[in-house]
Amino acid sequence: MQRMAIMIDGAFFLKRFPVVFPNKDARDPEVVAETLFRMAISHLKPKNPNAKRSDLYRIFFYDCPPLTKRLHTPIEKKVINFEKSDEAIFRNALHLNLTKRRKVALRLGHLNDKNANWSLRPRVMQDLIKGKRKWDELADHDFVYTAKQTGVDMRIGVDITQLSQKRLIDQVVLVAGDSDFVPAAKLARREGVDFILDPMWNHIHPDLHTHIDGLRSMTRNPEMVVNEAEAQKQVVDDLDIE
Repeated sequence: MQRMAIMIDGAFFLKRFPVVFPNKDARDPEVVAETLFRMAISHLKPKNPNAKRSDLYRIFFYDCPPLTKRLHTPIEKKVINFEKSDEAIFRNALHLNLTKRRKVALRLGHLNDKNANWSLRPRVMQDLIKGKRKWDELADHDFVYTAKQTGVDMRIGVDITQLSQKRLIDQVVLVAGDSDFVPAAKLARREGVDFILDPMWNHIHPDLHTHIDGLRSMTRNPEMVVNEAEAQKQVVDDLDIE
């Protein structure tokens, strides 16, 4: 039986979650963790009924801890404690939930906030450019504090490399949407590992097809109108993990 590792880019997954699961609560950590787990293990069962299901090596979830610092808002200069924000509470609860699940490994990078700052939300900037808004009308909610993730892509690459070179896996399923994985994918394929990309129906550049062995999204296609019964057929609910 082939051994499969499933690797999930957390930031990408959370961004796509409300798109492919519009009827699920994207702010409930229990719902998100359970949906993630079921989506991941659905890859173990091939679409060909005559083929054997793969054996799960492990599910890897890559993310960063939330911000915990205190800052002043850009307009009213109010103090914000990010540690008590809804995002921090959700992220911490999600991470804790995932660590309690069978064969799930949490890989955390960190947020590099040295160059982080308040920036205008894209729609607000567009309104300013078009003259729909004026600078003196801006409020704190028009800004967002952004800090760049670091170490996540590196951890994905290192894990793919080590698992491939040590012959611990035969297949990799990567849930991601950009091209940062290409070097690791090339190495894995040279080692004989079957490399599958799950972009959760996100459009990818055609050139990426030359660096993978297959493209497979296990959720329903958000661009297709399907009823709930048809949607459930696309996600396996009853796979056991030994």
